[in-house]
Amino acid sequence: MSTSLRLKQKPPARGGQVPDAARRGRRLDLLPYALVTPLTLFIVGLALIPAGFTLVEAFFRVQPLNPPDEFNGLDNFRQLFADPAITASMGNTALYVIIGVLLSTVLAIAMAITLQKQFRGRSVLIAVLILPWALPGVVEGIVWGSIWDSNTGLLNSILSSFHLIDHYLVFLGQNHFLTILGIELVQVWQITPLSTLLVLAALQNIPADLYEASTLDGCSAWTTFSRITLPLARPGITIAMVQGIIATLNVFDQPYILNGSAATGASVTMQTYFISFQNLNFGEGYALSLLITLATLASSLLVLKFVYRPVEF
Repeated sequence: MSTSLRLKQKPPARGGQVPDAARRGRRLDLLPYALVTPLTLFIVGLALIPAGFTLVEAFFRVQPLNPPDEFNGLDNFRQLFADPAITASMGNTALYVIIGVLLSTVLAIAMAITLQKQFRGRSVLIAVLILPWALPGVVEGIVWGSIWDSNTGLLNSILSSFHLIDHYLVFLGQNHFLTILGIELVQVWQITPLSTLLVLAALQNIPADLYEASTLDGCSAWTTFSRITLPLARPGITIAMVQGIIATLNVFDQPYILNGSAATGASVTMQTYFISFQNLNFGEGYALSLLITLATLASSLLVLKFVYRPVEF
């Protein structure tokens, strides 16, 4: 018995060499790393290195017209919070986030539920839905500027045609909340398509058997939505809310195009641009960028904690 077993064993390679099959296996193991390396280097060079540079320079006085650069601790942050324009832009940005995330999430859920069912023209509607998200923010600001315009705006023309107003109104720039709402509606128009696709992807994973069971049990539409659709779509809703937070906290194009540098609609990102490239105070610009990053991270983590739930089918 032992003799037959010894005869079946494969003799070792001569000279202690590794067989060719093993060498090929080792070479193939390096292929995934080789494919990921270019993307990793791109992310490190484009995101991580600038982020580290910002983290360090936020604690330095960096003024190209008044060298040299020197460490000043938390002075940049103290000056930011002592500036009324900065604190006002923080309040504006908070309103942008609240309005934008709530509206885009509610609209995304409603549109995703509508698109969940198969109907004629569904694919065409989804393709058209993506267009606002694909357009640059500057283009959207210009397009919507012709709608909000107080002299020749489309909205004023419609309201006047239906005799709802007796003179053209100024929608942006005068009333604080109305300005924030008008500007944020433009961004909601941009970010809602992506949120809809994210929620729709989560809805497509819900088994149809659950809906059939709810129908057999006599559940109402609201019960089915609140007990099946909404809980099981939480992962997609969470991702949609996080991308909405990132977009609204970093809003720049829409308020700058529609309202210029007016304080009624200025965002924190706009103030970062003004401080860094108009005042040439890069130290405070770095500090404000760091605050935006920390606010984005904290808000995203809160959404993950309170909205996200793991789903198993």
